[in-house]
Amino acid sequence: MFSYMNRGRAFYRDVILLAIPIILQNLITNSLGLLDTFMVGMLGEGPMAAVTLANIPIFVVQLMTFGLQSGASVLISQYYGKGDKDSINQVLGIGFAVAGGITLIFGCVMFFLPVPFMSLFGNDPEVVVLAAEYARVVAFSFLFDSLAQVYIAAHRSMGNPMLGLYILGSSMVSNTLLNWVFIFGRLGAPAMGVRGAALATFLSRVLELVIAGGHMALGRRFRLQPHQFFRPSPAMLNKYISFATPVLFNETLWGLGTSLYPTIMGHMDSSQAILAAYGIVGNLVNVSTVMVFAVGGTTAIIIGREIGGGRKEGVYGIGLCLDTLAFLLGLVVGLVFIGLTYTVFEPVVYPIFSLSPEAARIATMMSVVSFAFLSARSFNTTNVVGVLRGGGDVKMASFIDLAPMWLLSLPLAALAGLVFRWGILPVYLCMSLDNVVKMFLGLRRLRSGKWIRDLTVS
Repeated sequence: MFSYMNRGRAFYRDVILLAIPIILQNLITNSLGLLDTFMVGMLGEGPMAAVTLANIPIFVVQLMTFGLQSGASVLISQYYGKGDKDSINQVLGIGFAVAGGITLIFGCVMFFLPVPFMSLFGNDPEVVVLAAEYARVVAFSFLFDSLAQVYIAAHRSMGNPMLGLYILGSSMVSNTLLNWVFIFGRLGAPAMGVRGAALATFLSRVLELVIAGGHMALGRRFRLQPHQFFRPSPAMLNKYISFATPVLFNETLWGLGTSLYPTIMGHMDSSQAILAAYGIVGNLVNVSTVMVFAVGGTTAIIIGREIGGGRKEGVYGIGLCLDTLAFLLGLVVGLVFIGLTYTVFEPVVYPIFSLSPEAARIATMMSVVSFAFLSARSFNTTNVVGVLRGGGDVKMASFIDLAPMWLLSLPLAALAGLVFRWGILPVYLCMSLDNVVKMFLGLRRLRSGKWIRDLTVS
């Protein structure tokens, strides 16, 4: 029954070698959010709710950047399998231009209109003002981060995932140290609180781009060719637009949909307690998924490389194998973290943040529900981002990813929370329903085999 999993040691060794640096990168990235939450949480429930609120639109722009990375990465992995470095340079140049333009616009909105913008996501005046302070300082950090992330993703697609580990590891160390300095006023610096957390994030993102720029100028593994990087051909631009636009559309709408969930919570009764709990649990869930989502990133690289190298015949089996691996991994991790919720998070972690009894109760509920659905979420991420998108089937991947959220989970969550006012448990369950529907839709598409497409062919 599971004979497709018997792929030999060489295959799994390749998966592990690609996945481990991605796991560490994801762990570093998610740990940054957890450290910010931890340090700001020591200031009280209000500041923590403010940072959670500010991170709603930030999450959307990060997903847009991820969409641009994904679009560029799949093209680069297929061109890398084909050995076409000129095309890789052109794709990288386009990715830089688009990512930089989008994050620059976002930064201007956050910097010049912080209070009106944050007011769209919550109705507690105290929380909105604190969130606006954070947003204005952190506004342009995502310009630097997006450029560094596109460069990291390109090298990951070319079989060099260690670069991201070095860059993001440096960013984590600097962010942690600067948080300690600026939030609490150490080493002679003033105690800036929430604004200090934002300043630490900004400076760490600048460091990311400085290191990436140094590697770009001095690295020997892949030489940047300015005439290709700055002057991509019209044909390549059209190909990038036709492929990356659905991916960007997918990630933007998915991020917008996901950000509407805490927006709904921000307009419910006891919104401060709910947002504080959501901020903590969201970071814990992100840390728990580093291995799971690394499988998705690894799958996209392997699928793209195989198709670009002209080895289509074995791609279906590889996709099915890695989807199954992701589901099983999500099941194990989910069960482990449900156990940790009652043995570690509830008695040890939540009291550190000085949560009210109501917020602690909500956090426990959110943890259990999130981890119960983790196996389905793991399968969906690997199947949509790794298999279908990696295989070039971007339009159907977008439909599978978005339709269950926008047509089912979001309307039900809004009705439960804002119209019927049933409380946070029904709302949170509605938020998770799309994982089940998405899994069945994705499995059907996987079995059809229609997702296998060579994007390097004109």
